[in-house]
Amino acid sequence: MDFTAFFSNYGLIILLVLLLVFMFWSSRRRMQKQKAEQEAKARQTVPGAEVLLQGGLYGTVVAYDADNLDQPAVVEIAPGVEIKVHSQAILRVVEPTTGFVTEDDFIEAEESHDEYVAGVANGDITSISDDHARAAADEATEPENKKPEA
Repeated sequence: MDFTAFFSNYGLIILLVLLLVFMFWSSRRRMQKQKAEQEAKARQTVPGAEVLLQGGLYGTVVAYDADNLDQPAVVEIAPGVEIKVHSQAILRVVEPTTGFVTEDDFIEAEESHDEYVAGVANGDITSISDDHARAAADEATEPENKKPEA
């Protein structure tokens, strides 16, 4: 049997069959991946979790039934403002940001910085390098209404 004659007669059919098998395998793999992602999202979507809705709104889940996706989810988008959305409108659960600074943390850091600058200006703090001491002293004695030069 001659291979050239075989491939000239059946080569296109074999190529099409291989292409169909690849497409079926690829589609099945993608569906399994999507199903796993949906299950992971359903496990993370619990009351109290912060979520992003498909419309771009952020909110906190109040009620969600992972077993019955036809049941609407209740999401609080502002204190006292709850909306019902389709359970599939929840795009993803928002992961807490690492290094996130709250307003209270910022105010506390600013106050401790001001105390530090005042301590340097009064001469109470002397265990820092000369460059830092001069910069802090200059900052402490700088007039409040001085405008930056253009």
